[in-house]
Amino acid sequence: MTGWRPQFLAALDKLAAISVELDRRGLLPPVLVGGAAVELYTQGAIATGDFDLVSPRQAELETVMQAHGFVRPSGPGVATRGWIHPELMLGFEVVGASLLDGLADPGLVQVVEIGPHGGIAVIAVEDLIADRMGQYASGTALEMLGQARALYLLSEQLDLTYMERRIREETANAYGVQDIVNAP
Repeated sequence: MTGWRPQFLAALDKLAAISVELDRRGLLPPVLVGGAAVELYTQGAIATGDFDLVSPRQAELETVMQAHGFVRPSGPGVATRGWIHPELMLGFEVVGASLLDGLADPGLVQVVEIGPHGGIAVIAVEDLIADRMGQYASGTALEMLGQARALYLLSEQLDLTYMERRIREETANAYGVQDIVNAP
């Protein structure tokens, strides 16, 4: 994998190792969502500062993360619910137990192979676009329209019917695929 910053690649590699360990234990690996999924799908064109994960087995995931060197930051001025790896300097946080509160189709999750450690599960790009449009529709994250458009333009073979439905769900029917296509 080229085009990504070394720090991001190292974090993907660490996540792959964690995913393999969970799989060995008979547990589903976490699904990468949020900004790190955007960075992966845009091949580094949009960078992130953390890795958001979805896992129905947060306690087990966090135990494996600790075994892989992650620590929970503590002390004055630290306000995080997540974990950090001292060498990676990227935060990892479990943000939910189900994909987009159960609205996303788990059957569309993609497995992306990451070097020698195996693969990672990543939210479907259609759901990621819908999530970005939902944040844009809230009025508090106007930059998310640009992320949704970048993801749309860089992706091939999108399921536009599914994506239209998901965008409508995330935006209370205010936006659809055409709003991405026609975005400036």
